[in-house]
Amino acid sequence: MVFELEGVELGADGKVVSYAKFLYPTNALVIHKNDSHGLLPQPRPSIPRAPPGSRHKPVPTKSTPAGTELGSDGGDAVEYNPNLLDDPQWPCGKHKRVLIFASYMTTVIEYVKPADLKKDMNETFREKFPHIKLTLSKIRSLKREMRNLSEECSLEPVTVSMAYVYFEKLVLQGKLNKQNRKLCAGACVLLAAKISSDLRKSEVKQLIDKLEERFRFNRKDLIGFEFTVLVALELALYLPENQVLPHYRRLTQQA
Repeated sequence: MVFELEGVELGADGKVVSYAKFLYPTNALVIHKNDSHGLLPQPRPSIPRAPPGSRHKPVPTKSTPAGTELGSDGGDAVEYNPNLLDDPQWPCGKHKRVLIFASYMTTVIEYVKPADLKKDMNETFREKFPHIKLTLSKIRSLKREMRNLSEECSLEPVTVSMAYVYFEKLVLQGKLNKQNRKLCAGACVLLAAKISSDLRKSEVKQLIDKLEERFRFNRKDLIGFEFTVLVALELALYLPENQVLPHYRRLTQQA
C-alpha cells in the first residue's frame, strides 16, 4: 500500500518536483530572543553569498508573512492555535450551563453517559471542522500514544510538544485520514526527536523500533513517509516559542 498526504506531491517517474521555494528563510531561521526558558533549538541565521567572481550583491532575504504555517498554499494560510484541539471546553458541548449571579459566575455540567458525551463532542467538532477526516477523540487518542511512547524512550517534554505541533498542523490542514494517521503520528515524533535531541544512531534505531511496535506499521513505510510529512510542513521544523510552550506547560503539569 502506498501512503500519501493529500496535496503533497513527491513526483513520479520522469517528473522532477522542486522544493526550492521552501528554502527561503522562514521561522526556522529566526533566532527567538525571547526564549527565556531555553527550550527551543536556536539555529543561526543564513546569509546568502554571491558566487565566486560575481559582482552582484547578495539578494536580501524575504521573510515569510505571519500566519502562513498552515495550509498547502499561501492563499489558504491559517494561523496555528496551539490551544484549539486541547480546549477543555470541547467535552462539555451542549451539556454545559453558565450561571451568572450578582457577584460571581459559575459553570454547571450535567451528568451524561461518557459514550453520549464523546458522541456529542465529535459531532460538534465535525460541524466546526468539516474538512478534518478524523474525530476529535481519535486525534486525542493518537496524541496520548505519542506521549506514552516518548516517555518510554525518555524523550524530553519539549520534544513531545514539538511533535504535537507538527501533528496538529497536519490535522488542521485536513491531510490526515484513517489510512495515514498512525504513520503521520510516528513521523512527527521521529522528526521532533531528530531536530530537538542529540540522538545517537542506536537511539534512533530504538525509537523506530518502538514506533513500529506501538503503531503497528512497517519501518520502511515510516522512513519513506518521513519526507512526505517534512514537505507537508514546508521544511519548517524549528518552531516559535508561542506554538510550543502551551503544549509544554500541559505536559509538565500532567507529569
